[in-house]
This record gives sequence, structure tokens and C-alpha cells, in this order.
Amino acid sequence: MDFSGFINSIVSFVHTNTIIALILALGLLFFMYRKPKLFFTLLFLGLFLVGSFYLITKMASSSSEQKKRLIEEKEQVDNDR
Repeated sequence: MDFSGFINSIVSFVHTNTIIALILALGLLFFMYRKPKLFFTLLFLGLFLVGSFYLITKMASSSSEQKKRLIEEKEQVDNDR
């Protein structure tokens, strides 16, 4: 999962669904105005969860790439025999 791909998908959603994005933004602004402590708590919790998810997927992708490389090396060794 690439961060720029994630941002591109958000921008694409906003371009195709402008009305929904505006309503969502106004709702978040209203929520921030009425209960800022709860809003920022949930915001930072969400950012922490997104960061954890990104870290886990990044680590999992690197281990799967290493596994594929090791399998290819083993197949080459078997073919050389």
C-alpha cells in the first residue's frame, strides 16, 4: 500500500463526490466546534490506527517479497542440479 496511492484515491473520491465530501467536512467542523476534546481524541486515535495498519502492511509486504525471492533462489538451485 503506497501512501501516494492512498492520497490519490481520496482526491479521486472528493472529485467524483463533491457534495458528499462537503457534507462530511461540514459535519467534522461542526463536531470539532461542539466537542473539540472528543473530536481530537478520536482524530489522534484514528491517526494512530492508520499508522499501525500502514506499518503492519509494509512489514508484511517486505516479508512476502523476501519469501518469493527465497523460493526463486531455491528453484534456481534445483534447476542447476
